[in-house]
Amino acid sequence: MAAPPVTDKDGPGDIVVTGRPDPEGLLPDQSVPKQQSALSADFIAKQAPTQNAFQLVSLLPGANVASSDPYGLSTSSSLTLRGLGQDEIGVLMEGAPQNDIGYYYAYPAQFADAENLKQITLAQGAVDLEAPTLGGAGGLLSLALDDPTTHPRAQVDLSLGTYAARRGFVRLDTGRIGTTGLRAFLSYSNTRADNWRGAGFDTRQHVDAKLLDEWGNGNRASLAVSFNDANSSTYPSPTLAEWQADGRGFNYDRDYTAGDTNYWRLYRAPFRNVYLVAPVHLVLGDGLAFDSTTYLQFGYGNSPYGTQLATTGNFLGTEALADPIALPGAVDGEATVLGNFTGKQFRGGTVAKLTADVGRHRLTAGLWFDYGTDRVLQTYTAIDAAGNPVDRWGYRDKAIRTADGRLLAYENERTVTVTKGFFVADTLTLTPRLTVDVGFKGVDVLRNGRNDLPGPQSDVRFDSFAALPRAAVHYQLDRRQQLFANVTTNFRAPNEYTLYNVYDGGALTTQGTTALKNEYSVSEELGYRFIGTTLSATVTAFHYRFRNRQLATVIDRGGAQINSTLNAGRQTSSGVDAEIDYRPAAGVSVYLSGEYLHARLDDDLPIGDDVLPTRGKQAVSSPTFQLGGGGTYDDGRFFGSTAVKYVGRQYASFMNDERIAGYATLDLSVGVHLARWLDGKRTDVRVNAINATDPHVLSGVQAVSTNARDTIGRNGTLIAGSPPAYYVGSGRAVIATVSRVF
Repeated sequence: MAAPPVTDKDGPGDIVVTGRPDPEGLLPDQSVPKQQSALSADFIAKQAPTQNAFQLVSLLPGANVASSDPYGLSTSSSLTLRGLGQDEIGVLMEGAPQNDIGYYYAYPAQFADAENLKQITLAQGAVDLEAPTLGGAGGLLSLALDDPTTHPRAQVDLSLGTYAARRGFVRLDTGRIGTTGLRAFLSYSNTRADNWRGAGFDTRQHVDAKLLDEWGNGNRASLAVSFNDANSSTYPSPTLAEWQADGRGFNYDRDYTAGDTNYWRLYRAPFRNVYLVAPVHLVLGDGLAFDSTTYLQFGYGNSPYGTQLATTGNFLGTEALADPIALPGAVDGEATVLGNFTGKQFRGGTVAKLTADVGRHRLTAGLWFDYGTDRVLQTYTAIDAAGNPVDRWGYRDKAIRTADGRLLAYENERTVTVTKGFFVADTLTLTPRLTVDVGFKGVDVLRNGRNDLPGPQSDVRFDSFAALPRAAVHYQLDRRQQLFANVTTNFRAPNEYTLYNVYDGGALTTQGTTALKNEYSVSEELGYRFIGTTLSATVTAFHYRFRNRQLATVIDRGGAQINSTLNAGRQTSSGVDAEIDYRPAAGVSVYLSGEYLHARLDDDLPIGDDVLPTRGKQAVSSPTFQLGGGGTYDDGRFFGSTAVKYVGRQYASFMNDERIAGYATLDLSVGVHLARWLDGKRTDVRVNAINATDPHVLSGVQAVSTNARDTIGRNGTLIAGSPPAYYVGSGRAVIATVSRVF
């Protein structure tokens, strides 16, 4: 729903949109009828090269980033927008979805290297109509890869930092290949860093590539590939009591002793992923265009943990195992083993649309198809006498088996998800100043699954359809000022794990269900945008209404920490986002952002045969205030940047009986361009300080709770409390980088 650019000459009733290129990338010009912020490659290039996309957007309005690792390598992180979790935020790269098909999470450490990003765009509310995402009430994070250069080029970056961090990055651009018009780039990076707290280290190898062809009057086709191979640490998340007792000392054990299930080598998560995407834009005729994005995604990884198994008394689902199992290293019938939580995923799909300009109308019609499989296993692998896993990947052929040769598994499921969607839209230009967008999207989600554990459940099926109408208005007051408003609907189907039974000790402890309802939201935005030569600003008021609000959390499932959801009923949220960019001189930019958020639960929460009195409570992970401030400087010789972010207090339970305090972070960078003193080719040296003030804080809620303390329900029963768990804010890190272009 983008307003078409107004290019008529400046006369009565005709508006010329006047802006300016913003090389610092803190507030690039926008003309869409919704709240949207962006970061350009020039701004990204001044930040630490290891930082992931979540960390990079933390300065933008509404972005609440909890990162347990200053370098952005660990999977222990989260992003919320306007209080909505990352499982409700669509993530695209070159138009292809990056979210997990099973429970909608996206893992920023797997995304493209920062050097290859042309722009990161964050839509805090309304998601593009054609975006291939399942659930986008929390907004849309879009990554655009840099195009290959038109001339041959090479870039080499070398970085060294605290915690023995080291990183190398190489990119080669072919330029135009002969007379074909094709051009391509290929890059490789290798990163290693010790854990900033506790024992352990992270490694990451990454490859990005892009092949591009452009021809005729605007035709364009490309193929992008992104491959990631990582072995990442999972930082333990303390409760509030554990944080107060141990602080940053709450870690996994550095040394292994017999029987220790808390040894750090049992909590390292290896993952391999590859993403392929092929966007195509074809101009079919005067006012007629075709766009398609075809994508494939493959991934396999393990989120392991330490646990103990006995040779006897085991169950497979509800079946008691009569014969003992063979456990290497067992002492008195027990052995410490590696518990595996492995996922093998495939996802492929395409979204295609036709756009036709007919008089004052721009008509769009499109289709979306997505097919995904998710194979989830929770198995066990032996460890040696030193505590090292025999197989850290959790492969089936090395897993522990029953006496009759079956796989000993706590969880054994396969889910196929098929998504079919269609969308239509009309952008009507009523006057050169005023455009109106109306659109409709229909999405059907079908999940077919199989539970391979012995028990009462085998095949499961869940099918749902969501009707998603929307409308938007964009009005150009004059060459510098815009008004916009939109009404958008979104949905989110329950994640796949809600479908399956959970067994413990042969008993059914959680009943899988296909009766859960989709979350459905209606959101409105009303905004004002000013684009001047030295000053730009946006102010947006927003309002959300939710049915069956699904809140992301982490649950313990047989020892594994599993992403899951809680149904919080109805919720209403409203607030204001604002950002301003002031450019007093060439190469100088000062940026401020802020958000006020009022998010309240509208229902009491059923717990067993009683209900918790949660109506009117503040939503979890929804700070009332966030403030950001930053600046960049670049005079062609020296450059630098600052970024300060304040996040207000956050509740961690539906009853609001536990919260974490507000906190602030500071990032700094300084650098020098050496090209004029050398051979004229770009050569930069920069130093980045991440979390420069080293605040000792809890940065976010990792696992929410219904009630942290024992509470009397509406019907008079005592509802036992359970403590939430939290992300520990990362420590200070300093990293120096030399970047050279040949």
